[in-house]
Amino acid sequence: MADVFGKRNQECTDELVREFKKKTDCHKPLFVTDGRDEYAEALLREYGICLPVEKTGKRGRPRKPRLIAPPGLNYVQVVKHRRKGRVIKIEKRLVFGTWEAVNQVIKESPVSNAVNVAFVENTNLISRHYNRRLTRKTISFSKKKQCHVMQYALFKAYYHLVKPHKGLRVKEESGRRRWRQRTPLMSAGITDHIWSMSELFHYRNPR
Repeated sequence: MADVFGKRNQECTDELVREFKKKTDCHKPLFVTDGRDEYAEALLREYGICLPVEKTGKRGRPRKPRLIAPPGLNYVQVVKHRRKGRVIKIEKRLVFGTWEAVNQVIKESPVSNAVNVAFVENTNLISRHYNRRLTRKTISFSKKKQCHVMQYALFKAYYHLVKPHKGLRVKEESGRRRWRQRTPLMSAGITDHIWSMSELFHYRNPR
């Protein structure tokens, strides 16, 4: 996941998609977002194909080439319609790709059976739960961007290295313990043990 901090404008959205593309080796997964227009524009800028415009022979400034979505780029928006603060309708809009391709991706997914934004919403909820600086309408917010970035990095390190996740535990075949607790990075094979806070604070980043 790309970490981009700032307002939800076109500039930050472009940076988010650009960083995501770098970290996924240009792989094009199924993109699902809310209904903001900035995402479609950013996806076209990073993944789009430049389509030249044929010359007409007429006078005047030639038209600029336009970007089109390449084959394999599937993007769906999940738009929530609210009335008096309550969600009364959820609309799914296909922006790029085909519904056949989207349904095939969902069918092959091991973790989802519908187009939704539940995963990113859950990530936002967890972030606000464990990081006080992300809680809304409080005086706990960061006064400087650098402090916010550093605190967020500490939260991510704790969440992935120190905190065991019940959903990732594995059953022991033998021994006194019935379950072996694991963290996300243990599950990914990056580390072989649950880190302590002391180990986390004393770890020296190779970079």
